[in-house]
Amino acid sequence: MLKTLELLNKHRIVKSYEVQDFRQGPDFYFLKVRADLNNSTVLYIREYVSEDEYHYSYHWQEENGTLLVRWDNAPHHRRLKTFPHHKHVGEQILPSYEITLEDVMKYIVACVEER
Repeated sequence: MLKTLELLNKHRIVKSYEVQDFRQGPDFYFLKVRADLNNSTVLYIREYVSEDEYHYSYHWQEENGTLLVRWDNAPHHRRLKTFPHHKHVGEQILPSYEITLEDVMKYIVACVEER
């Protein structure tokens, strides 16, 4: 959890963020964050981390709610070579090599710089 918040604190594209939910036990944590980005988009972060599991969803959208990309590792797209990691771009389900928040932030920065 600390690594996620440190990344948000220092990243140049993050304007502000709000921790919407946080729970932890002796061997796990769950974190839900809304991050407002400098390019007027929003990134929703959900992470569940334990010794044995790592589940994530990074949902990047326009301010009006239009999905740009959502990355997650829910195990429901078995045909992809990056299973269970995948991303939703519009109606498409694509392989994803971005599996950490740091990877996702690099992707977002590259997209923003292309515009």
